[in-house]
Amino acid sequence: MFDVADVQGNILRGYRQPRVRHLMLSVVEAADARAWLGATVSGTAGVPQVTSQAPWDEKPASCFNIGLTFAGLRALGVSSASLASFPTEFAEGLTARALKLGDVGDSAPEHWPAPFDKPDDIHLVVSIHAREEADLDRIQAQALQHARTFRLLDKRDGANFNGDFVHFGYRDNISQPRFAEIHDPADYPDPQPMAPLGTVLLGYPNNFEGLFWRVPDPVALGRNGSFNAFRVLAQDVMGFENYLTEAAKYLLTQKGVDELLPEGGEAKIGEGLSREGALREIVAAQMCGRWRNGVPLALSPDAQYPQPPIQEKQFNNFDYPATSGCPYSSHIRRSNPRDAQIVQRVANNSRRLVRRGMPYGPRYNPLSADATERSGDIERGLLGNFIGASLGAQFEAMCTDWINVGLQDPRVTGSNDPLIGANAPETSWFDLVLKSGTTFRLRTLPRFVRARGGAYTFLPSITALRYLGSLGK
Repeated sequence: MFDVADVQGNILRGYRQPRVRHLMLSVVEAADARAWLGATVSGTAGVPQVTSQAPWDEKPASCFNIGLTFAGLRALGVSSASLASFPTEFAEGLTARALKLGDVGDSAPEHWPAPFDKPDDIHLVVSIHAREEADLDRIQAQALQHARTFRLLDKRDGANFNGDFVHFGYRDNISQPRFAEIHDPADYPDPQPMAPLGTVLLGYPNNFEGLFWRVPDPVALGRNGSFNAFRVLAQDVMGFENYLTEAAKYLLTQKGVDELLPEGGEAKIGEGLSREGALREIVAAQMCGRWRNGVPLALSPDAQYPQPPIQEKQFNNFDYPATSGCPYSSHIRRSNPRDAQIVQRVANNSRRLVRRGMPYGPRYNPLSADATERSGDIERGLLGNFIGASLGAQFEAMCTDWINVGLQDPRVTGSNDPLIGANAPETSWFDLVLKSGTTFRLRTLPRFVRARGGAYTFLPSITALRYLGSLGK
């Protein structure tokens, strides 16, 4: 039976808090660290209480969650037999799997800053979500009050923009798997099937008939746990906006431009936009699969502001018929092909992930007079968490097969995701969809997102935290 109170609360629901802080910790004294983990179950001994999936009458001012790396489990004293029951990709860790993820070139681990340059030192990634920065500071101080328990390696802060927009200007937090045990399908219409709990939790059926992901030993440690790819992803916002301008200027010289934007159609794209400005937004929408305000191309291929307006509640109420106006290679179609015909037909719904993310760094201001801002030297990006029951069959398979190779459809094979893929101007391309159903190829696509660190973590259940706290007693 499924016990919601046994699951950490950041897996099946989003907190929708405006701030986050991720603490990278190293175990100093294993016995003290185990006792600390056990105390987080109830919040005793002055330790923050871990936030579970248990329902609340009122959202708390802060939420507290824990992820453990493979090195962290070993440092805590988990037995060799138990460690051997964890999946290979988790045991090897994010850094060792870089090639599969497209973390190459200047995105490769050898370019990652501390503490991610020494992945074996990272034992825990503790996440605090809160309304105010003072709450982040308070919970951090409470968690790290005893120096002999953990060593703070570093922290990463993120904060939402108004309206849940991210650095590339897109509305975020729109699409997530829905679970029958958690969500009412009437709340957010979506033709995709409800996701089984085994999509993200160990010990339950998943989208593969008759197949369960192995629950690490003992059951008290593994069941109701999940795996997370924590990623620090720098975003080249200036490069992205410059590319949109270059693409729009190029399209204005092409004969087929009226198929993308009929004369006088600028008002449907945005108020007061020039023809070049409207084409910029069309390119941005086709690269993502949604207009920057979140409206999906599948429902409104010609207008960011259709009349009558599409209600936000309907933003996921679509599929991909053969005549869809959403490009095969768009970001959202690559990462979630929905009902579209793909080569790996059985994989349509098997690689779904829960995504939790928050921007970091200042919002880009193209009108800033600051020389540093104009130089593009300010780092900004996304603190991303990609949660599922199998890092290999979900997160890594999606990154390799769909994001960076395009194996789902022969028409995009050999290309990368236009937004987050490992692109290079010399070889990369993206096909815009014209109204006639034909395509127009944009080339010299640069890389906009680069990895700057991260870790594979195991998100233990409440029972597992209690079990780890009891080791050695």
